[in-house]
Amino acid sequence: MATMTAVLIGAGQRGADAYASYALDYPEEVNFVAVAENDLVRRTRFQQAHNIDDAYVFESWELLLEAPKLADAVLICTQDQMHFEPAIRALEKGYHVLLEKPMSPSPTECVQMGEYAIKYKRVFSICHVLRYTEFYKKLKQLLVEGAIGRLISIQHTENVEHRHQAHSFVRGNWRNSETSSPMILAKSCHDMDILLWLADAACTKVSSFGALTHFRSESAPEGAPLYCLDGCPVQNECPYYAPKMYLEREDWVGSVLRKVVSNDDSKEGVLQALKNGPYGRCVYHCDNNVVDHQVVNLEFANEVTVAFTMCAFTKEGGRSMKLMGTRGQIRADMEKNVIEVSNFITGVTEAIEINAPLEGHGGGDHGIMRDFIRLVSRDGEEAGLTGARTSVQSHLTAFAAEKSRLESRVIGMNDYLEELRESIHN
Repeated sequence: MATMTAVLIGAGQRGADAYASYALDYPEEVNFVAVAENDLVRRTRFQQAHNIDDAYVFESWELLLEAPKLADAVLICTQDQMHFEPAIRALEKGYHVLLEKPMSPSPTECVQMGEYAIKYKRVFSICHVLRYTEFYKKLKQLLVEGAIGRLISIQHTENVEHRHQAHSFVRGNWRNSETSSPMILAKSCHDMDILLWLADAACTKVSSFGALTHFRSESAPEGAPLYCLDGCPVQNECPYYAPKMYLEREDWVGSVLRKVVSNDDSKEGVLQALKNGPYGRCVYHCDNNVVDHQVVNLEFANEVTVAFTMCAFTKEGGRSMKLMGTRGQIRADMEKNVIEVSNFITGVTEAIEINAPLEGHGGGDHGIMRDFIRLVSRDGEEAGLTGARTSVQSHLTAFAAEKSRLESRVIGMNDYLEELRESIHN
C-alpha cells in the first residue's frame, strides 16, 4: 500500500496530537505535506514535527483550499462551527476527508454533508472513534454472535469526570451552545453513535431531560473572584481551583490539559495563562450555558430501548454499560477495560479483559486513522464504519434529544426528519 499524503486543517490538540501523531509513529503509512492553522506557535510546531516545506504552511483553511490539490486526503479538526464549509470545499477539490465530530452544530448542514458524501464518492469519515476501540468492537462482536440472545435493553452512562467538565464545558471551547454545540452533541454524539451501532436499528423515538444546575453564578462561594488567581477565599476547598487542576495533575490527562491551556506548558507558562485567560476563570463566573447533567431515552425500530445518562459529577471518567438480552447480560466498563458476560442458562459469568490503552479514547484515535488510510487506499470504494452518511443518523438523534429537552416532549424521529427535509428544500 502506497504512503497516503495528507494535509491538516486545525493543528490543535485533536488534529495535531490525537490524529496526525499517527504519522510520526507510522511514517510509511501517512505523510503530512501541508498544514493550515491560525495560531503561529501551533502552526510552526506542526510544521517542524512533520518537516513541512514553508510553501505549504497556511494561516487559514481558505488559503490551503485555494491552492492546487496538495495531497490524497485532508483532516479537518477546526471548531464545531467551522466544519461544514471546508469539508464541502475539500470534497469538491477532490480530497478524501476525515472530519472531527460533531459534523456541524446545524442539523441541516449534517444532512447536506451526508448527501455530499454520496455525490462526490470520496471517503468522508467522521471521527466517531469509539467504534474503532477494542472495547466496543468486542461488545459488537458479542452481540452479533448472540452471546446474550436477542438484545432487549441498554443502560449506558457517560461519566464526565468533574474536572473534565470544568475544563472543556465550563471554561473551554465547548462551554456555550451559541458558539459551539449543545452538550449532547459536543460530548455525547460519540454515545449516540455507539448506541445506534450496538442496537443495530433506526431510532424511532427520543425523550430527554437535563439542566445546567451547578456551574452558574448562584453556586459561587461568597467572595469568589472572577479569576482563581485573584485571591479566591476557598481555593483550598474548591475542586476546580485552576492552579490545582492544571499544575498538580501528573497523569497523561494533566499533560494534555496543560498543552491546551498554554502553548508554553511549563509551570510558569501555565500560571501566566491562568492569570487572565479562559482556563483561569472561576467556574461559577463563566459564560457557559451547556448542561452539566442530562438523561436521554431512546426507542429503536427493533424494540430495543436505551436509558442514557451523562453526568459531570463523577470522580472517574469513561463509559460504562449494561446490555440486557433474552439469554444473558453484559456489564462493561471502559475505564477498567473489563467486559463481564453472564449466561442465564449456565449461570456462568465470564470476565473478558481488554488489552487497550486508556489514552487516545482507548486506542480509537489511532484506530480511526489506520482505517481511514485503508479506505483511502481503496479510493472511496467503501464507506467505512463511520462514513458521513451513517454518522448523520447519530447526529440527528442528538439534535432530537436536545429538542426534546428544550421543548419537554417526546420527539418522533420520522416527523423530525420530515421537518428537516422540508427546511432544506424550502
